[in-house]
Amino acid sequence: MKSAAPYRSRLREAQAAGTRQRILDGVAAILERGDEPTYALVAGEAGCQERTVYRHFPTKELLAAAFWDWQYQVLGPRDRSAASLEDLSTLVGRAFPAFDRRAALVRAMLHTRHGKDARLSENAARKAMTLRCVDHELPDVDPVTRRRVAAATQLLFSASAWEVLRDYWSMNGTEAAATVQLAMSCLFEGARRSGKRPRSRRPAPATRS
Repeated sequence: MKSAAPYRSRLREAQAAGTRQRILDGVAAILERGDEPTYALVAGEAGCQERTVYRHFPTKELLAAAFWDWQYQVLGPRDRSAASLEDLSTLVGRAFPAFDRRAALVRAMLHTRHGKDARLSENAARKAMTLRCVDHELPDVDPVTRRRVAAATQLLFSASAWEVLRDYWSMNGTEAAATVQLAMSCLFEGARRSGKRPRSRRPAPATRS
């Protein structure tokens, strides 16, 4: 005799999903005020008991990971498929205007401990994508230069660059994206011109006397 399948209540699942979303919304509201989210503050914003927050997110690390994962989806899919400078430019053109729409939360990602942890968790994938693009665009350039170009490219394609251009140059996301796209284009072109591997010179053929 087959055992009965475990009972699933769609209503209960929907209620749990709603509570989880209210908790994440509460974290967003707290960060937008410039505060560090504690379980007590999050529970107050979410309109639930503190133990409910713990039930959904037993540790601060899990809460932070869930929140920033949600925020990345709000800002746009984490597309790591870029394989060329053109691909990177397209991603910049999408990302920077999206940062404008959630400016307070992007700043929180830059200036809170949990935000830094979230960014570091993405770093390996971002580095791999950037190196792949550089290797594609600059195959004849020496490895040291390619690594430096990749590092500079990641610096340009970052929320930190968006923040600097917004705060110090009063640029919106669209203009900041165009600025970064120009800088990346110049960076790659300069590397093509100056960073090529030296070619070994063949000895001149002997001349007959």
